[in-house]
Amino acid sequence: MNLHPQFIGQEGSEEYAVLPIEEFRALTEALEDYADLQDLRHAKEAEGHAVTTSLANVVAQLDLKQD
Repeated sequence: MNLHPQFIGQEGSEEYAVLPIEEFRALTEALEDYADLQDLRHAKEAEGHAVTTSLANVVAQLDLKQD
């Protein structure tokens, strides 16, 4: 991802960075995806070796029809 910030400041000190809206949205989405990935990794780690079952088994046990 290429960012093209514009820096704004006073007296030679940069205080703010402004991004084009599409770059800001892309950056925000990437950060949200990263946070989701971190949450998934933590959840998987917390589950450890918990017993799991496949979707096919759940569908069969509940006598559901799968499309």
